[in-house]
Amino acid sequence: MLETVFGVHPTILLELITIPLFTGVIGYITNWTGVLMLFKPIKFHGFRVPGLAALFPLLPKRIQVLPLLQYDGRTGWQGIVPSRADKMASIAVDKGLAKLGSVADFYRELEPDKLAEHLTEIADSQIHGIVEEILRREHPQLWYNLPSGVRDMVHARVKQQLPEVLRELTDELGNNIDQLLDVKQMVIRYFQARPQLLNSLFQVLGAKELRFMQNFGFYFGAPMGVLLVGILHWTGWSPLVVLPVGGVIIGWVVNWVGINMIFAPAYPKWWCPWRQGLLVKRQPEITEGYAEMVASQVMTLANIGDELLNGPRSDRTMQMLEDTLRPAADRALGPARGVVKFALGSREFDTLQDSFTSESMKIAPIAFADPAFNRQQGKQVQEYIAKQMSALAPPDFVDMLRSAIKQDEWLLFVHGGALGLFAGYAHLLIFGTGVATTWV
Repeated sequence: MLETVFGVHPTILLELITIPLFTGVIGYITNWTGVLMLFKPIKFHGFRVPGLAALFPLLPKRIQVLPLLQYDGRTGWQGIVPSRADKMASIAVDKGLAKLGSVADFYRELEPDKLAEHLTEIADSQIHGIVEEILRREHPQLWYNLPSGVRDMVHARVKQQLPEVLRELTDELGNNIDQLLDVKQMVIRYFQARPQLLNSLFQVLGAKELRFMQNFGFYFGAPMGVLLVGILHWTGWSPLVVLPVGGVIIGWVVNWVGINMIFAPAYPKWWCPWRQGLLVKRQPEITEGYAEMVASQVMTLANIGDELLNGPRSDRTMQMLEDTLRPAADRALGPARGVVKFALGSREFDTLQDSFTSESMKIAPIAFADPAFNRQQGKQVQEYIAKQMSALAPPDFVDMLRSAIKQDEWLLFVHGGALGLFAGYAHLLIFGTGVATTWV
């Protein structure tokens, strides 16, 4: 009946249906699982292998860094992106943020004058209590013995000098920001502690391309299955060779072509069927997404403040704050300085200055952590990043986005080849090795 309807041998018909179906489905599964391999799981999952912990230090570095193994003797899997959080964050800074500007550029976009105003606004409500608390705690008798007019003069003078002192502080911060802040290490530590955000960065930016990758596996794999049927009959080679080897080639190529369709070519080429890399075509849209992600999650005032005050270079920040605030304490006392110093003595006066400085420094973390102010200033950074990224040449744009995963693309190709090999043998197991000797 089938011979009459279709005019072909039943075995040929079976091959034309099942082999493209297998290659198409496996192509889809290959890319679907490949995308999962990039991002899942966030933490390593596996089982312990006896003797692996002792063997691990002897393995080549290239093998040690694979997300298949752990130094404690476990084998399993961790998503490529979260397993490379530190390296990918480093690449993202080198290829991405570094192209957009220096840390001083970012600091300028945070508008130091507004930061000074914000610090003043917070300090203004607290400075009176700080002065009272310090003097009552350390020199209660002296403070109570001072005439009320002198005490009021001290408070008024401190409040009057506050805006100038804090503006000087933010200026000094900007002048020394390159020495106080290591952006690369800040971003690395931030993503190491939050690998899910690195996942989100790639998944949000490349959502359309990741969906395309999954579907492309079927679109490419099914026609290649028809080609395998042709090879079987035109060459006369054994299906034991054609199907497994063809599966490996198709599985490898489907990932290679899919990834290159996303990123290449950077500029439109007339000879390329898709003209230009799919990701590059969406540069304006991706620019907005990247800018929003970086401005709201990474290069925020809160993160910068935390790095300045608690990071590896925090001692430099504290020294700069002290160098700026200590003479400011002298100026703030104004005419009362001589009276206070005479009453206390030089040593006690220096101790009092130290107390004023250390207590004043506690205002900065409050200002940096203010969510409303962070959102407000984050808009400035977002607009700056979007503007800078829109000016990037397409090759630089592609390099910035692709470089973070390029080193591990070969794992996806190997994964595709392995599944293709499995598909070839699975077809042989289910349908056998018989090949029709005639087309009709």
